[in-house]
Amino acid sequence: MDKVATDLDNEENPEGAETPFKKRKLEEALVEDEEKPAVVAYLPEGQEEESCRPEEHQECRDASTCGCPQLEAEPIKDNHHLWEFQVRSRDIDWRRFVQPLDESIRSEAVYLDRQVDFVGSHRRRVTEENHRELLVCHDMMGNYLEDRHFHSSKKYDDYRFLHWAAVDYFCYFSHEYVTIPPCGWINAAHRHGVPVVGTFIVEAAGRLDEVLATRTSTDRTVEALTRLCQHFGFEGWLVNVEVDVPASNMENLFYFLRQLTDATESRVPHGRVFWYDSVLEDGKLRWQNELNPRNVEFFRRSHGTLINYAWDEGHLRRSAQQAEREKASLKRIFMGLDVFGRSRKGGFQSPESMKLIAESGFSAGIFAPAWSFETLNRFGYNIRNALGDDQVNDAFLARNEAWWARIWPTLATHSYKSLPFYTDFCVGSGKATFERGVQATRSSAFFNLNRQSLQPSVPLDRNAVHNFDMAYSGGNCLTVINYERAFRLFVTDFQLVRGVLLLAYAFKNQGGESDVDVVARVTPLHGNSQDDQFLDIFCGDYPAGPVVTSRRCHLCPLEDQLPLKRHLQLPQNPRAVGGGWQVRYYLVKFDGPVRVQDIGLKSQRQQADSNADTHLGAIYVNEFTIEDYAALQSSTKLDVPVYTKNYWKEPSA
Repeated sequence: MDKVATDLDNEENPEGAETPFKKRKLEEALVEDEEKPAVVAYLPEGQEEESCRPEEHQECRDASTCGCPQLEAEPIKDNHHLWEFQVRSRDIDWRRFVQPLDESIRSEAVYLDRQVDFVGSHRRRVTEENHRELLVCHDMMGNYLEDRHFHSSKKYDDYRFLHWAAVDYFCYFSHEYVTIPPCGWINAAHRHGVPVVGTFIVEAAGRLDEVLATRTSTDRTVEALTRLCQHFGFEGWLVNVEVDVPASNMENLFYFLRQLTDATESRVPHGRVFWYDSVLEDGKLRWQNELNPRNVEFFRRSHGTLINYAWDEGHLRRSAQQAEREKASLKRIFMGLDVFGRSRKGGFQSPESMKLIAESGFSAGIFAPAWSFETLNRFGYNIRNALGDDQVNDAFLARNEAWWARIWPTLATHSYKSLPFYTDFCVGSGKATFERGVQATRSSAFFNLNRQSLQPSVPLDRNAVHNFDMAYSGGNCLTVINYERAFRLFVTDFQLVRGVLLLAYAFKNQGGESDVDVVARVTPLHGNSQDDQFLDIFCGDYPAGPVVTSRRCHLCPLEDQLPLKRHLQLPQNPRAVGGGWQVRYYLVKFDGPVRVQDIGLKSQRQQADSNADTHLGAIYVNEFTIEDYAALQSSTKLDVPVYTKNYWKEPSA
């Protein structure tokens, strides 16, 4: 990690010591001229596509790798294959492999001040007036790389996306004609409640001419694209036309976009269609970098427009004026930001551009956030090692967390709301697979986004790091690096209408003694939940017993095992956990219904010069029934009289 930290420090201070970062500005200026590698071929040249009966797929699902090409994602390259539904997986029922969009997982978004700080971090509600959204377009080295597999590859250090709490739509982008998102991306996004769109991109006129030749061919294309969404289980399309369109075809282009929007909205759950700022109403290819009368017709016929990233403050002002004339919300206008810095400042200077977008009230469209991974080769890292590399993995995750932490103040954060809530923090990759703290027999390195668990709500930058050398479950755990103060892990909206909280976590201390608390902030469920109306529940180990003050409650772990197995997401028997991991359970009943609005972590080394490390392996939160609570005889359960003791104001009637 020392090398990673040095790289990050030097990247922000390129005039410092002699390092490769001195070349950063020049290299970023030239990066758009670099030739991208070709899309990886699925089959060796000359090899016939394998036939695979649908009933065989479930058997190969458990293998570490899969040789069945039908379980690899693929683009569609021409209209014949599009119209005739010529995809390898046409006989597969993808409902067996794709998780539906989880509508219950996330609640209303909030804007956070000092997003990582658990103490003193206030939130602002998202209203109709200040509502902004985020569209993320993933384009990395042509895409369809290791991520194309339904099953694992062994390149555990490859690019992974983790910051779903800020994302409203995720686009899988490539320069192929029709880009179908791989299953792993769909599942990771859907698990976090994020809709996924593919890309319909035209960079050669012939294919679009075929589509727009007649209303019949246009309708046929709309039908084919809608069928792809239904078959593969994703939500819609980004339409990107980057060719001049003959004037004679413009009427059918407008018709195509309207029909595709209507069909996607009506026939695909949560369907969305976005238009990219490219051609004008007269068919000329001329990026406007704004919404104006020359491209507004496309805006009217879609759910939103992604504006090209070469805008300035004048473009922002004129776009707002056009939206006002349309009586349209600014959140439907996604101002683009290319993280590689083409046309506007990118990289670690991206906050400057994002701040302008946010202050003007627009949504944002972030293009190529895998910049944090792709550009590692500038600093001597080998990002193409097929088996993965520890230094690449650490460097990417550190840069990725640092970049997202810098732009987070401009983004809204969606709260987790559904119970039970459980995560083992697995990012979808690992050097091995762990089960209850022990490395699984015959496990090996894996990269599989289908295995990604629910991720923290905010970037971990300077608070914790992902550790792949150990885990309670999955491929990694979190290792604390901030031992000074409590920090936030999850923004939540868990409503405990029965007023009983059950919380458990798996942790491990290594190299010395340290104290660890998982902290839950609760507020009254009813009434006006102001920032000063809260109670912080510290779930740690307090030999003197539980302590309740006006703003804090310190809990001891349950001494008795819960008799109700339906509540046991984590094992209570210490013999069921290995590798030095421990599990703690906590149970607390309030005088009335409460809301858990934050979950954080506080760890402290017992000696100032200690090198002790705290590792967090899993967190589980659920609501307990009052009847079950009353039936327990545990001496460590606790009644907190938050209303009768007036720890916050009584809720309004």
